[in-house]
Amino acid sequence: MSGSAAGGDAHVERRSRLPRDLHPGAWWLWALGLAATATATTNPVLLLGVVAVACLTVGLRRSDHPWSGSFRLYLLFGLVIVVVRLVLRVLLGGGVGSTVLLDLPAVPLPGWVAGVTLLGPVTLESLLAGLYDGLRLAALVICVGAANALANPKRLLRSMPPALHEVGTAVVVAVALLPQLADSLRRVRAARALRGVPGGRVRRLRGVVVPVLEDALERSMALAAGMDARGYGRSGSLGRGRRATTGALLLLGLCGICVGSYAWLDQTAPRWLVVPGMLGGVALAALGLWSAGRRVQRTRYRPDRWHAEEAGVALAGLGSAVALRLLVDEPVLHPLVTGAPGISDAAVLAVLLGLAAAVVAPPPVLATDGERADRRTSPGRREAARAGAA
Repeated sequence: MSGSAAGGDAHVERRSRLPRDLHPGAWWLWALGLAATATATTNPVLLLGVVAVACLTVGLRRSDHPWSGSFRLYLLFGLVIVVVRLVLRVLLGGGVGSTVLLDLPAVPLPGWVAGVTLLGPVTLESLLAGLYDGLRLAALVICVGAANALANPKRLLRSMPPALHEVGTAVVVAVALLPQLADSLRRVRAARALRGVPGGRVRRLRGVVVPVLEDALERSMALAAGMDARGYGRSGSLGRGRRATTGALLLLGLCGICVGSYAWLDQTAPRWLVVPGMLGGVALAALGLWSAGRRVQRTRYRPDRWHAEEAGVALAGLGSAVALRLLVDEPVLHPLVTGAPGISDAAVLAVLLGLAAAVVAPPPVLATDGERADRRTSPGRREAARAGAA
């Protein structure tokens, strides 16, 4: 009896780890939590840890679908952000600090741009400050890129609440721009390689940019036409009373959230405003969204379900941000540029908590799995066809 129970448990465990696509909302909640972790600190060690967590998670749980290849573009974009931030520190006054690395002549500017210095002495402290700020913004962009590489944008659009249908359509199309450009670039480069197109770097760049932009534009138009044919963006009619009620609920909910957030951030505000303002605002906003969603008339075919793995992935990212806020001291979160940045065990564990998403999430469904399955079954089908013909 015990052996059969153990076999059943093993069977359930094997089934739970079968490849499947995770709910896109789980990956976006994880990425937003990881982005909140990055925005909460300027410590370069912690920011590099956030980037490493995002890269490892994408490497372990990324599928081979076209949108999954856009993560490298976000990494390149993050590197460009850091370089531009350092260049701006050199150009627009880098004289804050005492350790002068490069003494450049200052360019006099008119009086109406007082406070802005062009060139001048470049100090180590100023460059470090620019590096810390650039790393934080780059980590934020990379976290968004990780969500784009892991979540299916079409399923994300399908999972949007009815009240956010129109806004969600625009947002999903916008966030899918880079994955679509990456897919177009891959296909254009493959086509040029098959044709054996010669030429230098400038000619190759000129021959790639135009086809990529043209392909992206054509696919965007095809997506817009397909969405319009399926009724996206169309809504039913509501009475004047229902519209007024919905607007009032959303406005009161927004005011409640603003009051609660202000009371939470301002230490001089009454503490009793925090919890009622936040909870009341969220409740009123939820009622307003539910009321607004009733005017959207559309059906869903096989809606995505939320399972334990989705909850674990979302909690991994959100828990990382909460743990960093509550358990890490301020000197570790925002180190001075005059010394080496400090680190603590709690800060490292808080950042590594985001890596739990790669462990909790099931393996992704690969497009090549279906192709291999077709190749495995094709000989049998051919034999069956021959037997039927005989």
